[in-house]
Amino acid sequence: MWIGHVSCVRQRMEGVDEDTIAGLNMRFNLRTKLIVGFVVVVLIPGLLATFMGIHLIGRRIIEQAQDHVKMDLNSAREVYQNELDDMKRALSFTVLRDSIREALAKGERGTLVTILGEVREKAEIDVLTITDKDARVVARARNPGVFGDSQAGDEIVRSALSTGEVVAATSVVPRAELLAEGQDLVRRAQVVIIPTPQARATEEKERTSGMMLKAAAPIYDEDGALLGVLYAGQLLNRSYRIVDKVKDILYRGQKYKGKDIGTATIFQEDLRISTNVMNDDGSRAIGTRVSDAVYEQVLLGGELWIARAFVVNSWYIAAYEPIKDIKGAVIGILYVGLLEQKFLDMEREAALSFFGVTLGGIVLALAVSYVLADSITKPVRRLAAASEGIARGDLSCRVELRSRDEIGELGKTFNAMSASLKERDERLRARTEQQLLRSERLASLGRLAAGVAHEINNPLTGVFTFAHLLLRMHSGGGFETDALKTIVRQTDRCKQIVRGLLDFARQTEPQKVPADVNEVLQESLRLIENQALVQNVEIRKQLRPCLPGLMLDKGQVEQAFINILVNAIDAMSEGGILTVGSGLAADGKVIEVRFSDTGCGIAAEDIGRVFDPFFTTKNASKGTGLGLAVTYGIVTRHGGSIEVQSRPEAGSTFTIKLPANEEV
Repeated sequence: MWIGHVSCVRQRMEGVDEDTIAGLNMRFNLRTKLIVGFVVVVLIPGLLATFMGIHLIGRRIIEQAQDHVKMDLNSAREVYQNELDDMKRALSFTVLRDSIREALAKGERGTLVTILGEVREKAEIDVLTITDKDARVVARARNPGVFGDSQAGDEIVRSALSTGEVVAATSVVPRAELLAEGQDLVRRAQVVIIPTPQARATEEKERTSGMMLKAAAPIYDEDGALLGVLYAGQLLNRSYRIVDKVKDILYRGQKYKGKDIGTATIFQEDLRISTNVMNDDGSRAIGTRVSDAVYEQVLLGGELWIARAFVVNSWYIAAYEPIKDIKGAVIGILYVGLLEQKFLDMEREAALSFFGVTLGGIVLALAVSYVLADSITKPVRRLAAASEGIARGDLSCRVELRSRDEIGELGKTFNAMSASLKERDERLRARTEQQLLRSERLASLGRLAAGVAHEINNPLTGVFTFAHLLLRMHSGGGFETDALKTIVRQTDRCKQIVRGLLDFARQTEPQKVPADVNEVLQESLRLIENQALVQNVEIRKQLRPCLPGLMLDKGQVEQAFINILVNAIDAMSEGGILTVGSGLAADGKVIEVRFSDTGCGIAAEDIGRVFDPFFTTKNASKGTGLGLAVTYGIVTRHGGSIEVQSRPEAGSTFTIKLPANEEV
């Protein structure tokens, strides 16, 4: 369309030169290309992204719901298992009671009934019964009038008798056994089957057996002889303690559109016997059943089932897992579910929001494309020209962009980058020059120090020796003895200065070996700990373990550490805290060693001179000003660096950075 329009204009614009026509044609073509580009790049991918995003969001919401319900099932399983474990623990303590063992050994059934009744009432359990070693019932707490029947067919009782250990499991209890414990348990276990949509078809009308949490513990006399078994049971039919506990823990009474957001159920085989899933009339959905799919996978296959399921009257994101008896046979199902409607509404709302935002973005992008088409080329060309200048090494290049859009911001960023590069280049040059000057100065001073040290060392040794001889000859006291002692002390100090000069002058190349910086630190701290103790300085270690290895000269690095430690201790003349730490820099390539004291600190004007030879803030009797200069030389010869931060009266921190070596 635009090309045809340009051709028409060209036919009507007689007398207009070809350059003007060509420029006009180029301008319209570029704008057309930009608009078409926006349509292709923004509209088509935007629509594709919208539909894909809606699909992915929906799938992700359902996946998260399934993950959520899977974790809820794990929690429900823990609650269920805790009930069994509590029963086991209660029995373990009960069978140790002397009164029970004595009454069982003597056959005092009345005493046993009394004790068991008290225990059952306190533990709030349905069944508490004692058998003899032949599994015949001696006493029942719930129904004392029935005894003498055999429990040899009960797998849990038999397991406790055969293994001699406390056992617990879920068990299906027939109506006859429930009847022996009492008519009320029979009534609780009897469940009429109620048909519901999606439920598995059956001709069964009711179920009279019950499902019970059951535990059994052997009873021994004082000689270790088996007397019998104490077993306990909690009937799950119409007992809502577990399912309501699961619901309270996981969902805390949350509702969505008037319905509980989450539910829990215990099934005896495929029949709901304990649940907080509600019927339409608000009653608990006891007697309803699972679908064919759940029945086949969980009850018959013994496998976990997580998917959407129609539960009584609503769709849920549900999780089912088998409940097994002591022999591993599947006898029931544990279920938790989240109301699906909430997640469907979330999916719908997210999809609408996503589509609205994407559509709005596409419309806005197309509208902005018309405005930006004519304003893009000039700033881009300016930026390109300035970039070429930077590439040629002209770091003074700048661009003048007056627009306040992203290109304007890009221009500001470019100018800031150029200024930063120029500033960094100048700093680098200044730093390099400073390091070269310092190195040259240190080298010159080193040569001078070496010469001076060698020249005065021999005569100094003679003075020191003869001063000692004269002191021995005049040991009686008086002015001459005091003068000789002064000569000895000052001569010894001169020797220390000469030794420092020699250490500074040597600049010995380090003999590097694999080492652990923490071990070197620990050894250095051992050497100065007495000095720290005398000066009332507390040393705190913050050493990071398992640091990468280093290649270093242990003796030289230890000397460097000791120099800093001694300076730190001297800076705390009235006591303080010296913190020594090690760690790894963010890039993982540099090991940092920090020495922080709470001493007098360093004045701002002296910070730049602390590594200069012969510079010291100590009095003449305590230092020569060579320790930190030696330390600086050792660290630099190891390829590292040393930094200092300090404030007067607030302490100082020296940080040594050494290159790590992962292969050591």
